[in-house]
Amino acid sequence: MTESTPAPTHTPSDQQVVERLVPAWLAEAAEHAPRAADHAEQAWREGRLSADAARELADWATARVTDTAFNEDEGPVREGHTRVTVADKEAVHRWLRARGHDI
Repeated sequence: MTESTPAPTHTPSDQQVVERLVPAWLAEAAEHAPRAADHAEQAWREGRLSADAARELADWATARVTDTAFNEDEGPVREGHTRVTVADKEAVHRWLRARGHDI
């Protein structure tokens, strides 16, 4: 590798982050709004999301950030197995904006 060639990074693509997080978002949404979650899941399988679903996903990713500079006593603490970093949230927002959603 030459000096002008950047070293490869091992960060997941925005698409990979979204593919990891959407199932968790849909599962949580199904607990609170089953009908809306069904519509969002169908749209996701078809490769699209409505403006409302995109906003919900963006808000969910923002609210679920679990890897922060806070310690356990300061929070936030989230239940569940899905870890959402600030970088993951930003990846979700970039992915949605790249598809024309106003986030």
